[in-house]
Amino acid sequence: MLYDVIGDIHGCYQELVELLQKLGYQFEEDNLSHKDNRKPVFLGDLTDRGPDSISVIKSVCTWVKNDQALYCPGNHCNKLYRYFLGRNVVISHGLETTVAELEALTQKQYQHLSSMFKRLYEECPLYLQLDDGKLVVAHAGIRPQDIGKTNKSVKTFVLYGDITGEKHPDGRPVRRDWAKKYTYECTVVYGHTPVKQVRQVENTINIDTGCVFGNRLSALQWPEKSIVSVSSHQPFNEEKFHPIEEDAYGFQ
Repeated sequence: MLYDVIGDIHGCYQELVELLQKLGYQFEEDNLSHKDNRKPVFLGDLTDRGPDSISVIKSVCTWVKNDQALYCPGNHCNKLYRYFLGRNVVISHGLETTVAELEALTQKQYQHLSSMFKRLYEECPLYLQLDDGKLVVAHAGIRPQDIGKTNKSVKTFVLYGDITGEKHPDGRPVRRDWAKKYTYECTVVYGHTPVKQVRQVENTINIDTGCVFGNRLSALQWPEKSIVSVSSHQPFNEEKFHPIEEDAYGFQ
């Protein structure tokens, strides 16, 4: 199977459509196809912050249900899932934009969308092992010793990265540069931390090029390992692109 691993969408539906078209996908009603039988892989954070999270949810849920795409969740997906379950979640860090869209729906529309998303979240794996294990897709990354496992510690790392428990003055969690610490026999493709350029460290590739912050939406083509991107239609926000805490592991 040939894959196109797509970075964090965050409600940027227009850019998603443009990227899929650039990758050669065809749209026919609710179906997605490719002449070369390629399949898009979504690594989480479908919603929040962007202008059209509902369209992203509808499309990805339908494509995955029709076996036309693959998906694993991100931290924003986890939070939206808990919101749909009625849990006490804080409506912040972008969830407020998705909630505003949801509140504009009728009750019937809301229930349908909620059911779609909950089914997507519940039925998909925490991370994906593809091409006989040569490719691993995990939202914020994964430690080599955790591949094949799904305990609480693994879930925290996959959804949030290698967090220290500390926070920056602006509220962002401090994240270690785990990609420089570990050695992998497979290729790990992840997102979560926006970067201006696709970042490769050894066998790890960060494909989140900050579309919702005005940069680009990018895909990694597998097995070619080529990058395909489209420009964002959102305002550029320089403050959202931070250097990674390389010294957290003692790196210089």
